[in-house]
Amino acid sequence: MTVATVPGRKARVPRRYVPVLVTAALFLAMFAAGGIRYEGFATGQIILNVFIDNAFLLVVAVGMTFVILAGGIDLSVGSVVALSTMVAATLLKQGWSPWPVMMLVLLIGAVLGLGMGAIIHYFEIQPFIVTLAGMFLARGLCYTIGARSIPVDDPVFTAFAQTRIDLGADMWISPGVVVAAAVVVAAAYTLHHTRLGRNVYATGGNEQSALLMGLPVARTKIAVYTISGFCSALGGLVLSFYMLSGYGLHAVGMELDAIGAVVIGGTLLTGGSGYLFGTVLGVLVLGLIQTIISFEGTLSSWWTRILIGLLLFVFILMQRLITARRR
Repeated sequence: MTVATVPGRKARVPRRYVPVLVTAALFLAMFAAGGIRYEGFATGQIILNVFIDNAFLLVVAVGMTFVILAGGIDLSVGSVVALSTMVAATLLKQGWSPWPVMMLVLLIGAVLGLGMGAIIHYFEIQPFIVTLAGMFLARGLCYTIGARSIPVDDPVFTAFAQTRIDLGADMWISPGVVVAAAVVVAAAYTLHHTRLGRNVYATGGNEQSALLMGLPVARTKIAVYTISGFCSALGGLVLSFYMLSGYGLHAVGMELDAIGAVVIGGTLLTGGSGYLFGTVLGVLVLGLIQTIISFEGTLSSWWTRILIGLLLFVFILMQRLITARRR
């Protein structure tokens, strides 16, 4: 099937691509501005450092993308990340082998997500309330394990933390970046080439229509929260590699960073529209803001939150305009 073109009429970019393109343009503009203002900024390693420092956030944001695409929200992710670091650090300190610890942590995250998804669907409770309860539950469990930071000195975790993967030209990445890249590739394939991915978009676009078409809405909603819980636990493990510690105050506010990255990446908060590539760009934008403030040296770290807040306002308004024009 071919698409006819009208002579003299300019080809327009489909509206669903506009938010992602705006985010990409914003990232390039910020990178170019940083390169002009700061010496040594415009290098490939700077971008790689953003990935290294935010690999755990990218993993968590991937899970959040599934949830938001399906029309939900998950406020528990930051607390699940912290709980994962506490469980891992405690069990390793007690002499457990690192591989069973990792499997158990991932299982705990997936089970928590599955439970919240089941409650949201079968009891018809708003995701905000259920995941808020999950946030308090997971954060509270952290403090039942311990109130202080627990160092991780396991050789496997230490090796992960200290390993550098050389890419040539004096550039390198950490194993956490490889984990995050694998998660992004697997998630992108799932969203765009599997039945689950199509069901996620359909459920987020219009849940009632999805039900009328006979799609497994219940299974899809539970699946996305299970994926989010799994990604949160995996993000917690990556953070454990990064910090080499477990602490109940790790990842405070990370749920808002993950939501911010997804929204800035162009995914509609109402669900049904968005791309995982946009989430990656959203994480890059957030990380680049932190890098620019670090290079500036005279600005408070609170400027990161201020700029993220302004960006969220802009992108939410842009989403509103796009959806209004569709109607």
